[in-house]
Amino acid sequence: MERSTRRHFIELGAAGALVAAGVTGSLGRASAAPSRATAPTTDDFVERDIVALQRMMKRRQISSVELTQGYLDRIAALNPLLGAVIETNPDALAIARKRDRDRGNDEARGPLHGIPVLLKDNIATADRMETTAGSLALVGSKVPADADLVANLRRAGAVVLGKANLSEWANFRGFAPFNGWTARGGFTRNPYRLDLDPSGSSSGSAAAAAASLSAVTVGSETDGSILSPSGEQSVVGIKPTLGLISGSGIIPIAHSQDTAGPMARTVRDAALLLDVLRKPGRTVMGRRVPESYTEFLHGAEGLRGMRIALDRLFIEGIDGPGIDEVVTRVDEAADALRRAGAVVVDVTSPDPFVPAANGRVPGDDEFTVLLYEFKVQIAEYLAGLGNTSIRTLADLIQFDLDHCDTEMPFYGQELFEIAEATSGDLSDPDYLAALANSKANSRGIINGY
Repeated sequence: MERSTRRHFIELGAAGALVAAGVTGSLGRASAAPSRATAPTTDDFVERDIVALQRMMKRRQISSVELTQGYLDRIAALNPLLGAVIETNPDALAIARKRDRDRGNDEARGPLHGIPVLLKDNIATADRMETTAGSLALVGSKVPADADLVANLRRAGAVVLGKANLSEWANFRGFAPFNGWTARGGFTRNPYRLDLDPSGSSSGSAAAAAASLSAVTVGSETDGSILSPSGEQSVVGIKPTLGLISGSGIIPIAHSQDTAGPMARTVRDAALLLDVLRKPGRTVMGRRVPESYTEFLHGAEGLRGMRIALDRLFIEGIDGPGIDEVVTRVDEAADALRRAGAVVVDVTSPDPFVPAANGRVPGDDEFTVLLYEFKVQIAEYLAGLGNTSIRTLADLIQFDLDHCDTEMPFYGQELFEIAEATSGDLSDPDYLAALANSKANSRGIINGY
């Protein structure tokens, strides 16, 4: 019997569901794939990591055009079910052809040269694709420039393949009862089990990485939006230290917490992508930035002596079906780390929803910070857009009211409305107190362990 693999598991499940649903044809809401190029079979590239793909391209076993076309074909086949991709880049194959010519002239630019990358749809690309955070409100608007991280990807020779679905407005519009839905892209599905919540807000970036719809993907996080969907969909996600990756050109929630980050099927791929996404410079928050994050990858030996804090707060003390098995699996993982030489320290962070010693509730302070910053910073972002009359949070609220049937069929815009009710003044004493307390309460593990 053929050994089961992650890829076969996803493909068999997706194929069966597609047949059952009667889904045929190409990529639903996404742009039609460009003209056909000779594509390899999926066995030639699916599940290959960046190092293997680069080796294949160097040996002329596959070209960037073939690789890009292969992913476009895979998106066309699986995305009508998974909803992980909002649109594909109509210029992707042209970019890939240029990357192949560069390689032929011995001008390959590094590990990401010719490698297709999907971006969350809140990351600006100054091309023929949209940047909308999944909302119809920004369809047709024009960004002034690529996000800084996109410029980094282009300089590194990557192929921007398309935009990934998400939870609309990065889960900061209303009290949604689910994750991974946008008015533009519909529902994102977890490719391992379609009826499981994919988690958010980088739902599509995680699903696309898990289902091999791209070599690697980029998500963004304010509070769990990379790490949570990565955990739910069994991929590697990294929320970098704030300031390591430029936030310029990313639709904001709050600059004090927002960051983009890599999402991939392997740790090495995530590290290689992080090398390209990061800003130039040698230090962040006073700490040395390595030449490459791959220097920390030493196999099992790399864990020897490493000190790892295992926070029990959100593992134990939670009721619900399957929680006992979750605790068991976490303990097994901790034992495996210890056998590999790591020092695993059990800690329990303060509950963010319990008042701290000063009487303030950390979770409430964080929420206050997000509300105040969003009202101010979304207006700053909107001010830079062309071909739109939407300039403020109030404009977005009115758009949703005017298009309620398409924008709010499942849930409302309570968070928009609460944010709009703030003063919109980042010198407001309420905001400054909440920000100071949030920073103080975010340093517990660093200072205490």
